[in-house]
Amino acid sequence: MNRFYVITNQVKDKSLETTYRIKNYIESKGKECILAVEGQEVPETIDCVLVLGGDGTIIRAARELRSQDIPLLGINMGTLGYLAEVEVSSIEESIDRLIAGEIQVEERMMLRGTVNGKLEDIALNDIVLSRTGALRIIQFNIYVNGELLNTYRADGIIISTPTGSTAYNLSAGGPIVEPTAAMIVITPICSHALNTSSIVLSAEDEIVLEIGEGRDGRIEEAGISFDGERNIEVHTGDKVVIQKAEHTTKLLKLSKVSFLEILRKKMEGN
Repeated sequence: MNRFYVITNQVKDKSLETTYRIKNYIESKGKECILAVEGQEVPETIDCVLVLGGDGTIIRAARELRSQDIPLLGINMGTLGYLAEVEVSSIEESIDRLIAGEIQVEERMMLRGTVNGKLEDIALNDIVLSRTGALRIIQFNIYVNGELLNTYRADGIIISTPTGSTAYNLSAGGPIVEPTAAMIVITPICSHALNTSSIVLSAEDEIVLEIGEGRDGRIEEAGISFDGERNIEVHTGDKVVIQKAEHTTKLLKLSKVSFLEILRKKMEGN
């Protein structure tokens, strides 16, 4: 690898001390390093993107760079996460390994959501449809490949990738899925029913979420978000079609720490 691009969460690296530490070290090795500037496109000839921050910063970078097929390496400046591969203390060693090509690439599936056949976005973690406005549950009709799967009266529905299974899905009682798997997890949020189990589907399935009518024909309001961003207002009768995205996120792996070890550390004391 010869050309690097660095995306920094400036809340985590306020003085940019770590950012310039990375840039200076890469350049000392005779390689090129470009720092991200808001509004500036990533050059096409970049070999690797270094993302300095936490899991949230990596997820935003993955969405923004989805069409450029550039591998990402997360440098952790947050709490223990699942996506950031490198700790600040081992930056130089990690850069040496990148330059030497001592890496593995993990491909993570993403989801594509289309709202009423028009608005569209993509998510690495999850697409969430949830109530807005009045504090009342909403009826959600879920169809899989054109067939009604179930109707939930709930606060919302989480459609998660394996990567996102340890995020909101886990908080809502959903299962943890090995992150490189190819499948889709449906988890209701605070369902008003005894059976609130998650459902795991093939990555090739097409899921349609439809907002049902409220009592006495009332028009319900909800919002759809992609990885916690891009909230789009929807109403009774609106449909959201969710499928595996054409694009994937490529994450670079340097350490031999397994997902199970990361999971065990994350769960300690919980």
